[in-house]
Amino acid sequence: MTMYDHIKKAAYDANMELPKLGLVIFTFGNVSAADHDLGVFAIKPSGVPYEDLSPEKMVIVDFDGNTIEGDLRPSSDTKTHAVLYKHWGRSVGGVCHTHSTYGTAWAQSQRDIPIFGTTHADYNTVDIPCAPPMIDEYIAGDYEYKTGFQIMDVFQDKGLDYKEVEMVLVGNHAPFSWGKTAAKAVHNSAVLEAIAKMALLTEQINPQAPRLKDALIRKHYERKHGPDSYYGQS
Repeated sequence: MTMYDHIKKAAYDANMELPKLGLVIFTFGNVSAADHDLGVFAIKPSGVPYEDLSPEKMVIVDFDGNTIEGDLRPSSDTKTHAVLYKHWGRSVGGVCHTHSTYGTAWAQSQRDIPIFGTTHADYNTVDIPCAPPMIDEYIAGDYEYKTGFQIMDVFQDKGLDYKEVEMVLVGNHAPFSWGKTAAKAVHNSAVLEAIAKMALLTEQINPQAPRLKDALIRKHYERKHGPDSYYGQS
């Protein structure tokens, strides 16, 4: 037993959900689980097939992206996770990155995902944001590190709260999501993919489909997340 076993297990369990949910193929994607008291997170090792993973193979990294424990190289996206943990703090306990089909298609199209229906409003009151393609200065620098700032920049530019909107598209790249736990980050990734698929089908059926009206947005979000929420069991 080590002080990191709990986040290794959380990261492993979350990563194993990705292929089960159809969010990844081959070795695409990664999930991390953080312990802010220890100042570290556990993340999937780079390029290791999901069927070969175990809690022991998760790599422990600090919030500056330095490997603290583990024999394997951490995910190539490690520095992106590290930036979000370091700058967004304790409200983010897990980060998930996939190349899921529909979410990635919207990211490649460089478009926000419009809020067309109540399923979307159950989780967000705004369009799911798409960060603009990375600027050349960032690309030429520390690419994965700068991806974290690319994500933070779009939240600042659009005036969004990352504690309320727990998902984003990175233009020309793919989705990222986060949450209080690694499991919640994966949950949000699956929700993003479902919303992305429904939005695409909506536009194919009716290219002039209107945005969901504000009263329905408020109703569906607040019945699940508002002070008088009544969705689910108390």
